[in-house]
Amino acid sequence: MLDYIIAPSILSADFTRLGEEVRAVLAAGADAIHFDVMDHHYVPNLTVGPLVCQSLRQAGITAPIDVHLMTKPVDDLIIAFAKAGADWITIHPQATEHLDRSLQLILDHGCQAGIALNPATPWQGLDYVVDKLSMMLIMSVNPGFGGQAFIDVTLDKIAQVHQWRTAHQYAFRLAVDGGVNISNIGRIAHAGADTFVAGSAIFGAPDYAEVIAQMRQILVNQTEQKD
Repeated sequence: MLDYIIAPSILSADFTRLGEEVRAVLAAGADAIHFDVMDHHYVPNLTVGPLVCQSLRQAGITAPIDVHLMTKPVDDLIIAFAKAGADWITIHPQATEHLDRSLQLILDHGCQAGIALNPATPWQGLDYVVDKLSMMLIMSVNPGFGGQAFIDVTLDKIAQVHQWRTAHQYAFRLAVDGGVNISNIGRIAHAGADTFVAGSAIFGAPDYAEVIAQMRQILVNQTEQKD
């Protein structure tokens, strides 16, 4: 079983002091930083670009940066974010005409590749690109905005992907993004996820360390139940 990763999404951070916010959640126990990149084309919102990623690197942030591209097209931004210091880059199948080529582009630029699946996007049919994947990101809300409620039926998809991964002994991480919080992170882990993107649940809390510690304890309890 892969170690659990908690990755706060900067979409919910205070952008007037983003560097401080990122340092604060890392000091509070976060494992990675998640970028929700939206282009107002693939999704109805506009967020951050590669310069923000580059600025954090230049400011001394060394933690893994997980970039989720909700953009169409994706190839130019793959290159830009790789050069800006991303570690993981995740794309949506609908955002590229040639999924295999775009995933290979991520790998060619030294990053780990991921696929993001919207709530209504089936996971079946990814057999021919799974060899390129380090992450599969299950969207538990429809992409475009932070602060949405978790869609419960995505638990079934998480469980199915986990079973598929286990049956074939694939090594990709199984991440979940959207509405993740203290009340549901245990159920999400039980379904098979190992990587948890949380925005408002962390950045909206008065004490980042306390909420991350609570999430971590729930995950520890979940591991003990599996054992």
